[in-house]
Amino acid sequence: MIHLLIKKVSNTSRKWLLTLCLIAACASSMYACSILYYVDKETGTIYAVNNEDFWLDTDAYIQIEKATSKKLARLWYGWDNFAQGGINSAGLFFDVAVTPEQKMPDGYGWAKGNIGDDLLASASTVEEALAWIEGQKLAVHQSHFLIGDATGNAVIVEWIDGKKHIIPMEGNTLVATNFLINAPEEGGFPCHRYQSINSHVDELERSGEDITLKSVGQTMAGAVQPAADWGEGRMGGTLYTTFFDITAMQMVMVPKLDGSKMMRIDLKKEFALNKKRKIDMD
Repeated sequence: MIHLLIKKVSNTSRKWLLTLCLIAACASSMYACSILYYVDKETGTIYAVNNEDFWLDTDAYIQIEKATSKKLARLWYGWDNFAQGGINSAGLFFDVAVTPEQKMPDGYGWAKGNIGDDLLASASTVEEALAWIEGQKLAVHQSHFLIGDATGNAVIVEWIDGKKHIIPMEGNTLVATNFLINAPEEGGFPCHRYQSINSHVDELERSGEDITLKSVGQTMAGAVQPAADWGEGRMGGTLYTTFFDITAMQMVMVPKLDGSKMMRIDLKKEFALNKKRKIDMD
């Protein structure tokens, strides 16, 4: 079934290759991660895009977990049995970006286990996700979450000086990079990637062109990282890029900016199979 649901790039995918070339050509050399949640004003279609920048020798993979009587079907991506981001059968999406280190709230902490998988298994909406985070007494001292759902609701959750901050989406675009939205003075700001993504979204909307998953993906130009020597004798860069049409439940995954390894996943069909499986990115 892998070959039926996940297709390597073909002649019909050349437009995606052009998108990847554009993104790579515009990228900077800065160590960073970027997340975009976007709602088309005209159609209401919801999109999400993420760049995961890390060591390129990391053994990253996609994990699909089946539904049970108490858990939603979900797909997450990451490594070492830890979800860096993902989506579930209800259309709840999340991803995480590193931020300047902060004090943890009293009585809260980093819960044990695979937090992202547990979140996707338990919540269908942003409100449910926030309730789950609070119920777990979960806090993160050097990252923030972008969480969005299939209704067009999205928030960023971050912890600053021992307090939780919830930043709702204003308008139809929400972007997270590596500075704290409510405390930019803590570091990483101004962020050219944050400004670039928002600027490209504005340009897309003013252009009058049809808004598609491909065109939304192009707004991330300038946010990916081509392979480079990051020191320690290791190469770093964009480990993978994920593109989601949350409304249609379609996903595109591109490992290491390599269009020849591009995968498409029909999430509706995948979750309907209700089978657990792992998909290597290499």
